[in-house]
Amino acid sequence: MELNNLTKEKYVAAMVLGAVGDALGYKNGDWELCTSGKQIHEELSALGGLANVRVQPPLWTVSDDTVMHLATAESLVKHGSDPDNKKLFKLFAEEYKKSMTDMIGRFAGETCKNSCELIDLTVPNGYRLPFNPYGGGCGAAMRSMCIGLRFSRPNDVTKLIEVSIESGRITHHHPTGYLGALATALFASYAVQQKPLREWGAGLLSVINMAKLYVANCSTGFEKENLDQWHHFEKHWQDYLRSRNIDNGRSDPIFPANYDVIKRDLFYKFISYEGFGGGSGYDAPMIAYDALLASGGQWMKVCEHGMFHGGDSDTTGSIAGFLYGVIHGYKDVPDRNYSSVEYRDRLEKVGRELYDLANKNEPGN
Repeated sequence: MELNNLTKEKYVAAMVLGAVGDALGYKNGDWELCTSGKQIHEELSALGGLANVRVQPPLWTVSDDTVMHLATAESLVKHGSDPDNKKLFKLFAEEYKKSMTDMIGRFAGETCKNSCELIDLTVPNGYRLPFNPYGGGCGAAMRSMCIGLRFSRPNDVTKLIEVSIESGRITHHHPTGYLGALATALFASYAVQQKPLREWGAGLLSVINMAKLYVANCSTGFEKENLDQWHHFEKHWQDYLRSRNIDNGRSDPIFPANYDVIKRDLFYKFISYEGFGGGSGYDAPMIAYDALLASGGQWMKVCEHGMFHGGDSDTTGSIAGFLYGVIHGYKDVPDRNYSSVEYRDRLEKVGRELYDLANKNEPGN
C-alpha cells in the first residue's frame, strides 16, 4: 500500500529539493550572509535567472544544513523500527558529531559546533546537554524535516513530538530552538497527509500544547528553564498566523497587494530575532511556510520568497524546497536545478529508504 497515495518519488524529491534550496540560498556563503534580497535578485538576474542555474559544486555547494539533514535521515534509517528511542537519540548525536568533519566551506553554526564538541558518547545519556539560554537558533529546524517523512501519519504525532524535540535539543536545548525542529517535522508530516497549507500553522499551535506536556514530564533537570522560555516561540507564531488571517486554520491567507522582494525583506526582518530573517528556530520554518503559502505551487515563486531574501536564506530555502518536494515532487523544477546537486545519490537513497521504512508500518502491510 502507498502512504496516503504519496509516491516514493516525492520522498526522494523532498530530500533532493531540500538540498537544492539550501545550495541556492547559500551560494557558497555569498547569499546566506547577504542582508539584501534585492541585491540577490539582481545577481541572480545577471546569471540568467533561476532557470539557467545548474546547481552543482564548486559554484553551488550545499551548506551545513544538508550535511546535518542527511545525518538525521541516515540515523532514522539505521535505527529502523527499533522501539528503543534512546538508541535513536544516541545515533543522532553520533552522526551530528561525525557531520562536523564535513564542514569545510559550509559555515557550520557555532551552536551546533560547540554542542557537538560537548557530546560525550562514552557515558550514559551523554548526548543530553544542559539548557542553553542562547540555543534558540535555526540549527535544529534545518535538519529535522525528514522526521516528518518517517513519522507521517496522524497517529504518529506523539512519536514525532518526542523524536523531533530530542533530536533538536542535542544541540539546541532551548524551546525556541528545538520547537523549530518540531515545526519542520510536523509540516513535513502534514505535507504527506495532504493537509491544506492554510491548516498547518493552526495545527502547529495545537501540537505545541502536547509538546509542552512532554517537555514538562521529561525529567531532564531543566524543566523550569524550558517552560520559562516557552512563550517566545508560541507568541511569534500566534502573531504571524493572525497577520496572515489563518490563525483559525480555515481562512485563506492574506498577503499585501505589494509583496515584492523589498517588502518581503522588511517583513522577514520584522518577524525575525534581531533583524536577521530565518536565523531563529521560530522564523526559519515561518518564512519557509510563508513562501509556500504565497507561491501557488510554483517552484520559481517558492525560490523567490524562500531562498532569495536577506538573512539566513539557506535554512529557509532548505525547508521550503523540501516541503515543496513532498507536495509537488519535481513539478516545474528545471532539470538543471537539481540533476547535479551535491550528494544527490545519498539524498535519493535515503529518500527511498525512508519511504520504505514508513510504509513498513502501514496497516495491512
